[in-house]
Amino acid sequence: MARVKRGVTTHARHKKVLAQSKGFVGRSSTNYRIALERLEKSLQYAYRDRRNKKRDFRGLWIQRINAAVREHGLTYSRFIAGLNKAEIEIDRKVLAAIAFDDPASFAEIVKKVQTAIAA
Repeated sequence: MARVKRGVTTHARHKKVLAQSKGFVGRSSTNYRIALERLEKSLQYAYRDRRNKKRDFRGLWIQRINAAVREHGLTYSRFIAGLNKAEIEIDRKVLAAIAFDDPASFAEIVKKVQTAIAA
């Protein structure tokens, strides 16, 4: 029986790993064994950070809303409680975008919230 030579598949696999590790620092982008280790670690980071990104953005939206609301003399927690009382259902992403892009519209929302809190 003829022996199996695996040079083509091995070369293709190495080429694939080195292509994915392009841009890594030092031998991590040129040496197959080191590149494979770095690539596996980078994929772990990518998997983890796709989940953490959601956390980070929510925190950013809350900070933006808090900063915008404090200009109107409210705190973030009082504002969110007032939104619930006023039965305004806007998520934090949209609220942060409105506060950042259109302060006049955000001021109207804050007025509605303040009347709901006072009532």
